[in-house]
Amino acid sequence: MVTMMVGEVANFVAYVFAPAVLVTPLGALSIIVSAVLAHFMLEERLQKLGVLGCISCIVGSIVIVIHAPQEHSPSSVEEIWNLATQPAFLVYSAATLSIVLVLVLHFEPRHGHNNIMVYLGICSLMGSLTVVSIKAIGIAIKLTLEGISQITYPQTWLFVTVAVVCVSTQLNYLNKALDTFNTAIVSPIYYVMFTTLTIVASAIMFKDWSGQSVSSIASELCGFITVISGTLLLHTAREQEMTPGAASISWYISRGSADTLKNVEDDHLVWLLSSDSPDYVK
Repeated sequence: MVTMMVGEVANFVAYVFAPAVLVTPLGALSIIVSAVLAHFMLEERLQKLGVLGCISCIVGSIVIVIHAPQEHSPSSVEEIWNLATQPAFLVYSAATLSIVLVLVLHFEPRHGHNNIMVYLGICSLMGSLTVVSIKAIGIAIKLTLEGISQITYPQTWLFVTVAVVCVSTQLNYLNKALDTFNTAIVSPIYYVMFTTLTIVASAIMFKDWSGQSVSSIASELCGFITVISGTLLLHTAREQEMTPGAASISWYISRGSADTLKNVEDDHLVWLLSSDSPDYVK
């Protein structure tokens, strides 16, 4: 838990010094570290498909880092507020909140228990607003530590309020998704949706891709797709590892004893229904 908190603090600092289009996709590296440590420390076998997923994540991350845009650091919270109130981002925020309200009020009571996209849609949409709010808060803290106090600006506290509301909503519905659906399904879908919407929100608000060439933007998108593919491969490998014997169950009905099944391979799950006894014998 301590290392998780340290990691989140480091992630928070990363949003201050680097654009979200760089920081968010690199979150997939934590999946690689978890898979490698689990292989050595927990003796969880990393299959060939998992190794391929790790390699894909690393290659995609390198491509993103090489072609990442330069960070433009705002000089005050007021400048960030001007970015947040530009028409394009206001339209995105209004559309996001409208979709979230429809999902919460209409779809969640009726379809939340059988459609994973309802919960994850709410989490991802609110998560995109969370990231831009946290980035604004981080920049305000950075400027304050440099001697340019941002505490007196009401915009600073507005960003804090938005971040608290968004994080609370995001965690609430993410927990509901994890309680209702398989983690192996929730994790990759949530990562893809959250990362995509975060990149879109950051690009609209902070104009991360402004001044970049078309080839650089295309390279970043290709790297992002590669990271997504690697993440899906890793989770597919883990899901297969969780159910390795699902197709190796055999049923036998015999009128003899268990000795008649002595040649059955040990890795099969065998049930014997004997005519002499109603009991099932493994």
